[in-house]
Amino acid sequence: MPQVHLASILHFLEDPAKSGEEDSYRYYSDGALVVEDGLIRQVADSKDLLSSLPQDADIFDHGNSLLVPGFIDVHVHYPQMEIIASYGEHLLEWLEKYTFPAEAQFGDASYSHEVSERFVKEMLRVGTTSALVFGTVHPVSVDSFFEVCEKRNLRMIAGKVMMDRNAPSNLLDTVESSYTDSKALIEKWHGRGRLQYAVTPRFSVTSSPEQLEKAGQLREEYPSIYLQTHLSESKEELSMVRKLFPESKNYLDTYDSHGLLGRRSIFAHCIHLEEDEWSRLSATHSSIAFCPSSNLFLGSGLFSLSNAESNAISVGLGSDVGGGTSLSMLSNTNDAYKILRLRSEEFSPLKAFYLATLGGAEVLDLDHTIGNFEPGKEADFVVLDRSATPLIEFRLGKSESLIEDLFVFGMLGDDRAVKQTWSAGSKVHDRDIDIDIDGSVEFLGI
Repeated sequence: MPQVHLASILHFLEDPAKSGEEDSYRYYSDGALVVEDGLIRQVADSKDLLSSLPQDADIFDHGNSLLVPGFIDVHVHYPQMEIIASYGEHLLEWLEKYTFPAEAQFGDASYSHEVSERFVKEMLRVGTTSALVFGTVHPVSVDSFFEVCEKRNLRMIAGKVMMDRNAPSNLLDTVESSYTDSKALIEKWHGRGRLQYAVTPRFSVTSSPEQLEKAGQLREEYPSIYLQTHLSESKEELSMVRKLFPESKNYLDTYDSHGLLGRRSIFAHCIHLEEDEWSRLSATHSSIAFCPSSNLFLGSGLFSLSNAESNAISVGLGSDVGGGTSLSMLSNTNDAYKILRLRSEEFSPLKAFYLATLGGAEVLDLDHTIGNFEPGKEADFVVLDRSATPLIEFRLGKSESLIEDLFVFGMLGDDRAVKQTWSAGSKVHDRDIDIDIDGSVEFLGI
């Protein structure tokens, strides 16, 4: 039967920086979202819809809540969740001291499955319904993650890390094994249900030119897959790339020369880019994952959103856990605002929520499928509670506009603000109920 969700409802139609803020979104203060067969059927003011609904419609009144499209995280490492909030290192030291020892455990299927379950539950708890996810070098890490997501019918993208040098021997693959393992995972998972695959060289420091060539070969053989990697995160990293690729004109060229740029190629960080790199990302329709929490925590630098906008490059938000300190897109908009203030760049609340929803969908080339409430799109959405905490409730009580409401959620919100998360029309998280895969529930604190 059709579902009708009653709440204040917000979604975006365009980038506020392109269309102007007033034309970029639709807001219904007393709205109704109609969902049928896991897809959006209609969104409108409730008074215009309720009288015409079928008698058997299932009504969900969300009360004093704001309903928005599901959040989209365009860069995150699920195996690194266990090292979140590890003390005091820059990027390369972070990898050696924390990341590589943690990732070495993911050759074990039961361990990979256990962490995948925990990670997915955390993502849903913060309202993230889609993400672009790194596994480890082990194929089983991707199998485990996709198995967990498939059971919940989530729209997710992931890939096995390709890494054949400059890492511990127990985490290295080879040029050939990285290709054959990735190819097998693509054949198994890409396009299966709501799951898709991303070719995943960690970054140029840990992939030989020959391995990057194989990554490019996979993109040629499977044009609909994704490419995810890191680019220009830290100055130390840049120095190492110059030594490893003396023939390349810049960092981006180490990927470009192997056919790794394009519409479904997403580069995380992009903090220290040269002008030619901005231009080339734009010309190839490649995209950027802005990872504010991680960039601050690791001291990597301050990303320029205005440079991306002036070059017409699509940008989404990435939590980059475990370098990032929170999976919450609300918490990451908080850090993004602070970074851009330090750069004397504007970051309106509308732009923040656009990046976390439709902007992320555009980065993933999925804006025809998710990201807003246009009819026919998949019904992924989040219910934000205006009474989530005493401070949020008090502060929103003083708010005089939608934009102010969004800014309060972005500055004060976290997992507590997420009352419910829905994926393809099914409730996959409820703040007060523990939802298991089989549909059984356990009431919490009641």
